[in-house]
Amino acid sequence: MSSTSTGTRRSRTVPRLAAAALAVALALTGCAGGNEIQSSDEDSRFVSGDGSAGTFAEGERIDAPDVEGTTLDGERIALSDYEGGIVVLNVWASWCGPCRTEQPVLDEVHAEYADLGVDFLGVNIKDNETAARSYLKDKGVVYPSLYDQPGEVPQAFRDTVPPRAIPSTLVIDPEGRIAARVIGPTTYNQLTELLNPLVVEFGFGDPEERPRVAEQEAEDTASWEDGEEDTAPGDEPSEGASAEGGD
Repeated sequence: MSSTSTGTRRSRTVPRLAAAALAVALALTGCAGGNEIQSSDEDSRFVSGDGSAGTFAEGERIDAPDVEGTTLDGERIALSDYEGGIVVLNVWASWCGPCRTEQPVLDEVHAEYADLGVDFLGVNIKDNETAARSYLKDKGVVYPSLYDQPGEVPQAFRDTVPPRAIPSTLVIDPEGRIAARVIGPTTYNQLTELLNPLVVEFGFGDPEERPRVAEQEAEDTASWEDGEEDTAPGDEPSEGASAEGGD
């Protein structure tokens, strides 16, 4: 990851919560203004947010907790490892329908902002590890995701985003402070509008000059269709005939 560096802040590992305490905390912070959804575990109910976004002015940002854990690929990662770059932290689960809906958006924005100081880190919660790995493989997700079955990472951010809201997204600035949040599935326009001011603020480049995935895909499709037309049936020389139409 191009913007990953060794963090200099003191590590503040999220303590492992007892199951009973976690259940109480989830009950107290469950309302996210959306509809309740449920995982395959009947004891794990979560709320689908309404997609509302919020930003924090430079002087109002608070330090993000330095959560850490092991990714679904077996790598140890801490949020402070990304200090010096912008981080999009996305909470998801393979059983979450809205998470599947927003995944193409995350992939598209990740590709476009890779050279603008922006990294992505997923947080997979309340999920089966095998199912989570299959999700990443099937969707072709290239950025890492922490495997956080107990949901400790959302608990660490409970003052900013309800822990039961899934999906949810947090944007962390290069100084390790919470700059924006989305409760529920995000959209391309919403997420890019949250990132653009930060990219400019920290001098990572001009976001308006970033490559556009959708435009490139449209150009590739047009080129493919033109190629198909150029080689339409009947256009090729018949077998045995020369290129100049000779005997």
